[in-house]
Amino acid sequence: MKSNQPKRSFSFLRINEREDKPRKRGLTEIRGPYYSVVGRRYLEDLFETMGAYVDSLKFAGGSFTLMPERAVREIVDLCHKHDVLVSTGGFIERVLVQGGGAVRQYVEECKKIGFDIIEISAEGEAGSRHSVCRRWSDATRGVASRRHSRSELDHRAGKTISRCRR
Repeated sequence: MKSNQPKRSFSFLRINEREDKPRKRGLTEIRGPYYSVVGRRYLEDLFETMGAYVDSLKFAGGSFTLMPERAVREIVDLCHKHDVLVSTGGFIERVLVQGGGAVRQYVEECKKIGFDIIEISAEGEAGSRHSVCRRWSDATRGVASRRHSRSELDHRAGKTISRCRR
C-alpha cells in the first residue's frame, strides 16, 4: 500500500497499515480536554509527531462549554488543518433534558464553531437509547427544516444516529 505518511521509526516492525486521510476504516480518535489539559499548543505537538495517525478529536464531558470560544475555535481550526474531524462527545444528553429550544441552539452553535460530529450517547442522564433518539428527533425538527435536510442533520450528528433507526 503506497502511503503519504512520513517514514516512522522502527519501520521494520509490522503495524496495521492504513490508508491516507481521510480514511473510512482504521480510524483513530483521541480525547480532547477533560482528564488533562489539551489546548492548541499540545495538539500542535501531537499533530507534528503523530498527526498522520489521528482521524478525530473528541471533546469529553462538555469541556468546550467551559472554554473561551476563541480557544475552542483555535482547536477546531487546527484539527481541520490536519484533516482531523472534531466531535462534541456525548454532551448532547445533558442538553436534551433542557428542552428543544436548548437543543436547537446547541446544534446551531456547534455548526457555527465548526464541530463535525454531534455524538449521541444513549447512556446517562438523558435516558434510554429510544428516549434519546425520540428527543433528538423532536428537538431537531425545526433545525432541519430551516437549514439542512433531515439526512444532512443526522449525518452531522455522527454515526451514532444510525442506532436510532434500528
